[in-house]
Amino acid sequence: MIDVARILIDSPLPQLDRLFDYAVPDALRDTAVPGVRVKVPLRSAGRTVEGWIIERAEVEPGGRPLSEVTSVVSAVPILPGALYRLARRVADRAAGSASDILRLAVPKRMVRAEKAWVAADPPEVPTVDPDAATRARATADVYPGLADAVLSGERLAVDAPPHPSPGRLRGAWADLLASLATLVLDTGRSTLVVVPDHRDQSQILEALAALVPADAVIRDDARRSGPERFATYLRLLSPAPCIVVGNRSTVYAPAHDVGAVLVWDDGDPLLAEPLSPGVHARDAALVRQEEEHSSLVFAGHTRTSDVERLVQVGWVREVTAQRRASPRVVLSATHEAEHRGARVPSAAFAAAREALQHGPVLVQVARPGYSPVLVCAECRHPARCRHCSGPLRARRPGATPDCGWCGRSAPNWTCAHCQGTRFRMASSGSERTADELGRAFPGVRVIVADGDHPVASVDARPALVIATRGAEPPAEGGYRAVILLDGDKMLMAEQLRIGESCLRWWSNAAALAAPGAPVHLVGVTGPVARALATWTQAAYARAELADRAPLMMPPTVRIAAVEGAPASVDRALAELRDAVPELGPMTVLGPVPTDDGARALVRVDYAHGRAAAEQLRASVVADAVRGRRRGPGPRTTLRVRLDVPELDL
Repeated sequence: MIDVARILIDSPLPQLDRLFDYAVPDALRDTAVPGVRVKVPLRSAGRTVEGWIIERAEVEPGGRPLSEVTSVVSAVPILPGALYRLARRVADRAAGSASDILRLAVPKRMVRAEKAWVAADPPEVPTVDPDAATRARATADVYPGLADAVLSGERLAVDAPPHPSPGRLRGAWADLLASLATLVLDTGRSTLVVVPDHRDQSQILEALAALVPADAVIRDDARRSGPERFATYLRLLSPAPCIVVGNRSTVYAPAHDVGAVLVWDDGDPLLAEPLSPGVHARDAALVRQEEEHSSLVFAGHTRTSDVERLVQVGWVREVTAQRRASPRVVLSATHEAEHRGARVPSAAFAAAREALQHGPVLVQVARPGYSPVLVCAECRHPARCRHCSGPLRARRPGATPDCGWCGRSAPNWTCAHCQGTRFRMASSGSERTADELGRAFPGVRVIVADGDHPVASVDARPALVIATRGAEPPAEGGYRAVILLDGDKMLMAEQLRIGESCLRWWSNAAALAAPGAPVHLVGVTGPVARALATWTQAAYARAELADRAPLMMPPTVRIAAVEGAPASVDRALAELRDAVPELGPMTVLGPVPTDDGARALVRVDYAHGRAAAEQLRASVVADAVRGRRRGPGPRTTLRVRLDVPELDL
């Protein structure tokens, strides 16, 4: 019998996404254990690569001798078997590689941090104060049965309370999620809290600080240094429960005995992983819940159509509050008697003037900058850069326009349509809106909050806060009025989910208003406006699903994008039809030519999603092997991505 280690090679090549057998030399028998990182020879490439030992086994000698493990990178096993199984299942669902998932889940090794962790005493098991547990239960009981459902391992969809926490610089939603995490920790199990960005993370951490000991909360995000991230990862491997708060990769955190995964605002694009295989945190959380039988909570001020589909099929249960609460939303429009170019109707203007006597007012706009869009003053055609045809913009009044794509200035611009030389500002960004409203409300503080001017929070003093969507800072005690501008422009974007996105942007801003404060949505009518005014976001998601189902649009079906050389794409589509004959003739869109080959979209019913993913992955591997045999040039031309959110990529 030969002692072998089955190793997952850390490589982006799809044909290497499987376990390879390597002989374990006598000198490494004690250190080459499952979970450690090792170096092994790659016979086909004639070089040494790194990989993970997944398991050890004894096998009968074969006709061909096995290569031996070259060395052990670290004797500390940092890849738990549960994490590998999760990565394998997530990768298989997305037709990707397990090593790509593990690169997201396991931070880069830091030797000093590892030595310090080995030398340190193991962390103590944290305890929850009984008074804190009582307060957490009272907060959760606003939703009847929610706490018991989380503790019993259910999958839930929760519409979060749409108001700030009284006297705090955080939303009531943060108190709710922190309370659920506290109750799970009190049972001796861990909780993963997955949020889109650092602002949400700060609110959760602040809420947890009032309920659990500091050493029970683990911050997990990419803003920390490499040693801090690796030290945090090693802490998660300890057999002590904790509450992990972080961004999209936190869904893979190897915390001890996870009892709940809480996902906040799953409609935020920051939870969509851009790196291969592009698995959304929501989908990874669903796979993890099924693997570990923990509870799973999707919470937000809106309901995505993805979560609503799960509610409709009975996979996720909806939990509602005992007493329905909603902001006071007013649909405002400019009357004929008012100036045609007025952006703020008289009703919203009056509400802002009244609110400024008591505290801050939030004004949400679509875009940052001064004037993001310029047009010709004569013919109204968009002003374009003569070098790259990008849109020209103005950074301040009287400034020479520059290009939003290449950054070149346009001092002597001439319109390509009418030869005009004068510009007209066709839009108002955050800075121009601040300039205009600052003149309308003299003596009032004006605060700009956008990507170039991040603002963490606002005090309770009167101020006009001009913020782009998603950059709105919380205000102490909540905003005394909220005005949502540029809604009609936001809805004009050519995206399948633009209605959902707008409703999410507006709902998140409305939830920052103080109880009873007016929220004015300007210039928008139709289903999205009605959903905001009546605070029925779940009903809007149901209507979206009903409209998309006959058209076979996501998320009613899974969408796979297949790209590569035309011959590779055609071959992959033919193999898919043979392997999954249930796919009808209308499920494939394309292929169409692209700059680097061809692209096709495949619409797959969820019942056949696994079979389709397996076949598409097999096509990727086969194409990679054929490319290797062809010699020089690109070896892998076929690319597959599943669960793309839009049909137009």
